[in-house]
Amino acid sequence: MKRAMLVVLLVFAFAGFMMAQTATSTVDVLGAHNNNGRGCAGCHAPHSGAFGSGHTVKSGTDTGSYALWGQDASPLYGQTIQFGTDDQTGGSYAEVLPSSIATGGVAGGAGEIGGILLCLSCHDGNLTATNMMQNKSYEQSIGLLKNSAYGTNAIPTLLGNDGTTAGNYKNDHPVGQNATLTSYGAPIAGATSGLVYTYANGVGQFSVPNASSPYGQFVASYGFPALAPGPWSNYFGVTGTGTPFVLCTTCHNQHVMTIYTSTTASPIAGDGGGKFYNTLFFVNGPYNPNLAYSLSAGGGTTAPSTTQFCRQCHFDTANESNNTFGIKTQFE
Repeated sequence: MKRAMLVVLLVFAFAGFMMAQTATSTVDVLGAHNNNGRGCAGCHAPHSGAFGSGHTVKSGTDTGSYALWGQDASPLYGQTIQFGTDDQTGGSYAEVLPSSIATGGVAGGAGEIGGILLCLSCHDGNLTATNMMQNKSYEQSIGLLKNSAYGTNAIPTLLGNDGTTAGNYKNDHPVGQNATLTSYGAPIAGATSGLVYTYANGVGQFSVPNASSPYGQFVASYGFPALAPGPWSNYFGVTGTGTPFVLCTTCHNQHVMTIYTSTTASPIAGDGGGKFYNTLFFVNGPYNPNLAYSLSAGGGTTAPSTTQFCRQCHFDTANESNNTFGIKTQFE
């Protein structure tokens, strides 16, 4: 009888995992970045950069010279953005943006253009125009966000014009050269944690060679999609001295809003790659805010994907970092 029950439980567990592996989307996966019908050209103008998108460029002559970018990023050039701090008073995560869309990052900071500057050219709303944005989450406005725990007010999509004081970035997750992975609690030394960072020839890369380590066991439960090698490149920035730092694209994949696809370089819970998981908000990993999760129903024996995603960097808050093992990720 006990063996039969065990078989049944294993079947249900496997069925639940298969469901997570084959997630699909009810809307076009580019979602909000279809830009009210303009599609890819809403960001990547195939000719003439921002001029080709009908914008008046405020300064600079480098429009469109990076990724055929079709928005006017020039108001951001050289600006200092004071991103959030623990006490909200100030400045420890200040990011000085590149002085051009074409010349690369400040002080050798690779990734700042494609990973921060271009994102803010649409999502700033303070220094830059709001473009086609309504400053309300697309998933919320079309009913994809079903979890009643979210409030009924609009969830803003602009950082510098979000309903608080104009130009307030202190309520935004820090990005940039001061927002290093070590400042978040990511144990990148690797000796005991299992998360190893190597840097050579201007390229940084994370790996998890020790499967039995605390971080290795976390990866076995969830994965490390925000840090693992991605289909384009690594998603984090690297300073001129080789220190990894957070970009907007560390947490977000701007090209796919509703589905995360695992790869052999970045498997999810050891799935081998090529599997599909629910995500929302363009999050770069399994991130399902609509799942049913109840402590009263035994939900504490699992960890939701919305929690696990953050623990990739904030590992000091993970179960495995706190001598708690065997808590599996709930993807659905």
